[in-house]
Amino acid sequence: MTLVPTIGLVRGARAFHRGIGAFNVIHVESAEALVQAAEDAGRPVILQLSENCVRYHGSLEPIARAMLAIAESSSELVAVHLDHAEDEELARSAVDLGFGSVMFDGAALPYAENVAATRRVVAYAHRAGASVEAELGVIGGKDGAHAPGVRTDPGEAAAFSAETGVDALAVAVGSSHAMTERTASLDLGLIAAIAEAVAIPLVLHGSSGVPDETLQAAIRAGMTKINVSTHLNAAFTGAVRATLDEQPALVDSRRYVAAGRDAMAREAARLVGLLSPDLRSPDTDSLDIRTTDLPATEGSDAP
Repeated sequence: MTLVPTIGLVRGARAFHRGIGAFNVIHVESAEALVQAAEDAGRPVILQLSENCVRYHGSLEPIARAMLAIAESSSELVAVHLDHAEDEELARSAVDLGFGSVMFDGAALPYAENVAATRRVVAYAHRAGASVEAELGVIGGKDGAHAPGVRTDPGEAAAFSAETGVDALAVAVGSSHAMTERTASLDLGLIAAIAEAVAIPLVLHGSSGVPDETLQAAIRAGMTKINVSTHLNAAFTGAVRATLDEQPALVDSRRYVAAGRDAMAREAARLVGLLSPDLRSPDTDSLDIRTTDLPATEGSDAP
């Protein structure tokens, strides 16, 4: 069993100025592909399940239990995380199921409401040994949520993290969700300024649109958790499409889905190696990434 707390992987990567890949699960085959990628690369990975994906499957528990089982069966270190949950009850349910971390996304709320709601989620999660990621401001993309050029303010990020007690913070530094071309330009100076101001690991959402060398530069500047979804989905879908084009009479879905799974595993393994250290190498032997050390946080369980 190698299911480990998310916070251990994230803090371990941050301590050695490296990144940790956090990749979104869409279905069982993508979870299998991402765990295979971790094993092939010999490095840890974080599996993420979004609120949108929960909605697609109709409920949290079946796909969540499948993810947890796949993670537990891996020979590599794997953490399981709930991504972009705007529903406090969903975040609590993920904690109850055994997720190592949840992201509560209250970015669309007024600042004071975001702080209050995030504190409630943090209090609940910390009592169960789970960590919490939050978002300050809105990462662009999908719904055009903010105009180009909007960025996270380092001072506000420091105040928000202190007020909420979150364990990681997603910040707006130039990336955008759902990009299919890797052309995003990040504000590396701003990343460094936020990393200097905030004592917790930083998270880059929308990393699918960021070129390899820019991702590595962002990690050097202070980014830690690197979220990728669309780029890996494109690898999966491209392989499915190619297989069906080559074999138009094919009707066994296992055949073309397997091609997608293999393609996703290959590209995810490449990204894992690009972003993440081997956290069990000699220079990290003193770091116990299997445990949590989360502070008690005052707050209410009430929705």
